[in-house]
Order: sequence, then structure tokens, then C-alpha cells
Amino acid sequence: MNTASAFARREWGPLYGAVHGALVARNWRAVPLTLACLALTAVAFALERRSWGLPVVEAAGFVRPGDPLWLALLRTPLSPFVPAVRLPVWGALAQILVVFGIAEITLGRRALVVIAYVSTLAGTLYARIGVAVGPDGAFGLPASDASVVDTGPSAAVVGLAVCVCYRYGAWVTGGLVVAAMVAEVIVKPNLAAKEHLAAIAAAVVLCAGDALVRARRHRRAGAGARGGSA
Repeated sequence: MNTASAFARREWGPLYGAVHGALVARNWRAVPLTLACLALTAVAFALERRSWGLPVVEAAGFVRPGDPLWLALLRTPLSPFVPAVRLPVWGALAQILVVFGIAEITLGRRALVVIAYVSTLAGTLYARIGVAVGPDGAFGLPASDASVVDTGPSAAVVGLAVCVCYRYGAWVTGGLVVAAMVAEVIVKPNLAAKEHLAAIAAAVVLCAGDALVRARRHRRAGAGARGGSA
């Protein structure tokens, strides 16, 4: 076995096995939540193209850093499913299909919802802080960004990708995801790029919490086994 094959098996083998096995066994029934998210995004895109539908989508999912906090929090859950202006709708659909689908199979539906929401919320809250800090701060944003419509699945996608890589030990892939987002900020330090770093930070916190819980369970199981054999 050559080095490239060995690396691929080590890096992606367990992840591929889990996803392939689920799709073979259940087909699209393995990802019902992902399919629902795809449908919701398609509906939002179609409504945005109608004069009567745009106000509905805006009221339900448009988030701006300058919005009142209560309104931003109210709209944040639906904002990932409103395609971002800078991203073609097929890009949003592809991100959801691939990353949400893999996460639903490998992490479970509950984890998918929690990670996607926390990552999106981290981006939403960062945007408000960044505008308040201003352009002179290292992670600040210009005042003009307060009126930018901040939607799309990218923050959720980044957070989910990091968590999937952590769960399946795809450390090189996870590192590349983080490196790509850092490079994005260096090349184009705009609101979207910096929100991706906020999503990564939120995902890392979730992964660290999961690691602590797993370590505690392992210690308890070890202590119980030693106690039982005494």
C-alpha cells in the first residue's frame, strides 16, 4: 500500500465507511433533515424572486448586525436557509447537501441542529461585536457592515465540518478547513470571512466540551471496572 493510499484510509476511511454504509442501507432516508433543509432553502430562494415573497423572507430570515438584538436572535434560526447574496443558490444547496448530509449521518440529527445553530449564532453575535469595535480593532468591522444582510449556510457548514473532522479523527482535513478560513480573512477580511472564524471558535468549544464529557465517562468506566474486579 503506497503512502497516499495509507493516508487516505487513515484520514477518511472511518468517515467514508460510516457515510457509505448509511446511504447503502437507507438511501435518502438516512438524511431526512438535510432534505428538509434543502427544500427550505429552495423555497426561500423562490420566494425572494417574487415581489410579494421577498418581504416574507426578509421578516423571517434576514439578519443584519445593526438589527435590534431580539430581532436578530429571532431570525437567526432561519437565516442559514436564506441564500446569501454573494453565493449562488446552487452553492448554498451543494454546501447543505454535502456537509449537512455527512453531519446528519455521522453526528446525528440532534448534534447537527445544535452545532449548526451555535455556529450560526456565533457569527451573528460576532458581527454585532465587530461593528461595535470598529475597523481599528483587529477583529473589528466598518460601520457600513451594520446594514449588510448576513444570511446563508456557510457559518453552519464550517462549524459542522470542524466537528465531523474532530469526531472521526480527520485531523489534516480539519486543519485545512481552519487554514482556509484564516487565509480567507487575510485575503479578504470582510464580514463573512471573519464570521467563519467565529464559527470555528464555537465549534472548537463544542468539540472541547465533548472531549471532556467522553474523558469523564472513560474515567468513570475505568473506575467501575477496577471496583468490580477488586
